[in-house]
Amino acid sequence: MPITTALGYDANLMFWRTIIQVFFREVRPRGAFNIPKEGPVIFVGAPHHNQFLDPLLLSSEVFRETGRRVSFLTAAKSMKRRTVGFFARLMDSIPVARAADDVKPATGLIRLSEDDPCLVLGQGTKFTSEFEPRMQVLLPKAINSAVAEVLEVISDTELRIKREFGGETGKGTSRFRERVAECQAEGKNGLEFKRLPYVDQQKMYGHVYTRLKEGGCIGIFPEGGSHDRTDLLPLKAGVSIMALGAMANNPNVQVKIVPVGLYYFHAHRFRSRAVVEFGSALDVPAELVEMFKQGGAKKREAVAKFLDLIYDGLKTVTVRAPDYDTLMLVQAVRRLYKTPGQHLTLGQVVELNRRFLEGYNHFKDEPRVQRLREDVIKYNRLLRDLGLRDHQVPVAKKASYKTLGLLLYRVGLLLAWSLLALPGTILNSPMFILASILSKKKAKEALAASTVKIAGRDVLATWKILISLGVAPVLYFTYAILATIIATKAGASTRVKILTPFLVIFALPFMNYAALKFGEAGMDVLKSLRPLVVAVVPGQQRLFDNLRAMRLKLSNEVADVINEFGPKLYDDFDQASPYFRILVPASAPPSTGEQGVWRRKSSVGGVDAQGNLLIHPMTWLDERLFGWSHSSKRGTSAWGGATPSQMSSRPETPDISDDEDHGDYDHVVNLLHAYEAPPRHRIRSRPGSYADLQKLRMSASASTGVESRSSAVARQSPRQRKKSLSDLIPVERIGDADKKEPFGEVTMDLNKDANSSS
Repeated sequence: MPITTALGYDANLMFWRTIIQVFFREVRPRGAFNIPKEGPVIFVGAPHHNQFLDPLLLSSEVFRETGRRVSFLTAAKSMKRRTVGFFARLMDSIPVARAADDVKPATGLIRLSEDDPCLVLGQGTKFTSEFEPRMQVLLPKAINSAVAEVLEVISDTELRIKREFGGETGKGTSRFRERVAECQAEGKNGLEFKRLPYVDQQKMYGHVYTRLKEGGCIGIFPEGGSHDRTDLLPLKAGVSIMALGAMANNPNVQVKIVPVGLYYFHAHRFRSRAVVEFGSALDVPAELVEMFKQGGAKKREAVAKFLDLIYDGLKTVTVRAPDYDTLMLVQAVRRLYKTPGQHLTLGQVVELNRRFLEGYNHFKDEPRVQRLREDVIKYNRLLRDLGLRDHQVPVAKKASYKTLGLLLYRVGLLLAWSLLALPGTILNSPMFILASILSKKKAKEALAASTVKIAGRDVLATWKILISLGVAPVLYFTYAILATIIATKAGASTRVKILTPFLVIFALPFMNYAALKFGEAGMDVLKSLRPLVVAVVPGQQRLFDNLRAMRLKLSNEVADVINEFGPKLYDDFDQASPYFRILVPASAPPSTGEQGVWRRKSSVGGVDAQGNLLIHPMTWLDERLFGWSHSSKRGTSAWGGATPSQMSSRPETPDISDDEDHGDYDHVVNLLHAYEAPPRHRIRSRPGSYADLQKLRMSASASTGVESRSSAVARQSPRQRKKSLSDLIPVERIGDADKKEPFGEVTMDLNKDANSSS
């Protein structure tokens, strides 16, 4: 890539990364170690749920992890748009002409011959002037928008297609005939149709082959266009042709395919969350390259086989549900499933959703699974009726003066955050309203022009961002003029009047971002008030108790169902350990930065929220106001939830999002043996307050121990730092150690064995 192009790419990507960080509350990568550091790579992304944001997210994560630049294939129609085309060219995108972008209505009505399903008959048609060989006939949405390639134009009223509508199965042909019969009953002798032009893609493939030959990276979404369906669309053969063609043209080119899954928690919402997962790189089989070189039927067979391999790779990194209701059901079950000793990150939430979907699709006809489905739906309805969230049910407790005090405190905190967020909210309200209205209008237009979209939600986020980027400068300039007028009328000095517009334009973005963070914290507090209000209302405790008992029963049933059917689906389900179930690896090791207002980002792209004013002001203030309280001595904050070994009944911390698909901010997964009895084992608790963290940092030789007890109340006791294990000890040797033997003795014995063997 030329140096000027690279500089433009980097500057453009830096700008869009800033926009992404503002729009999304959190973006987490998974499996970034799978990205090849060198050589030609094709990144295959799916599902394509967020139009122009999908390639930006993928490119951003690849560049951040490896410094590699990805050139995406972009629709030529989009490249012609003024704003989108400008940024796409800066990102060195490759234009792709699509027949669907130039679809035009055809004249007359058509039907199929009774004797030949590949012979199309017309009434009032102009086949000779409107069609040529290799063009396509597009049927209405009522017949799933089936298409067929024109093989021969016989006359104005007759043409022959290459294959039946809908493929060799004949389903499309049957539906076509049925629809024509319905139209004939209504007095119409056929169906309306459209024509698609033939598009020569040789120029596009030439650009791709050149980029891969140079060792560059290509990005593509093989579903074609963006959509808002819960499952993948059929993949286009282009990505297979690119990989096989590049290697067939140059034997020195070794292309790798990296499947990439993009998972959004409410893709169209402002301040939502996203996970970008990179799968294992796929090599292009040499035998398929040889078949591709032979051309003809062998070439088509090679393209189809490699496309199947790519599809299988995408299945490992995507969450694919047959419909929206199934996806919601699986997410509810995942929340009810208590993974032993684990505090799930966003990436692990995605992994569990994927595994649960696989299990549900496999065993959905089992009577026990069907009963569980009905019970979970009933539980979700009760939650919706009460206005509660699932994570608030286990921690709700009997009302007391502490509950009332906590409610009053949070109401006061909500008022404080609201006042801090109010100026920015008022100033930005014209932009928010306009972006919401226009993005919905664009979604309706996209839905009307698409044959695969359900509600057009895949374009909402893109247009919200584009509209906001266009409106924000105009809005800020208007405020600068108004501020200057006010300064002039107030009789300010000439210097002040000159500086006023510049100060306003400079200060507004920072003030609005601060208002965004304060407003976000306020919304978190607001969502936490409902269970407290319900708890202090007389007579509501029985309702809480029944709901909690129902959840406990469902949670146990979910675990039993998983333990019953898991071994039938996964051969190695019980091999790792009989006490762990569906454990998923951590996304990354924990962040190691110092505590404080400014804290280093972790290796997974997130930032630890505890103690960080810029990331979560509510938690930051809570820790400093209540870190000295009695609760901090037990390893929790004044309102924070319990540590994994301390499942107390105190109300949940309000820094959990309303979409239920939240991740933890600790970046650490503790695998605790649920079966171990507490008498001889001590478990170091996860520090829950700023006071504890400060105490741990300042202590050089002593640390705080927390004893695991069933009452979840730990006592503090100083102890000497334990000896550490040698790096020479194999993991298998540690696993074979006697768990009942004191830690110090085990450590000493293992170190002696390692020293003697070395």
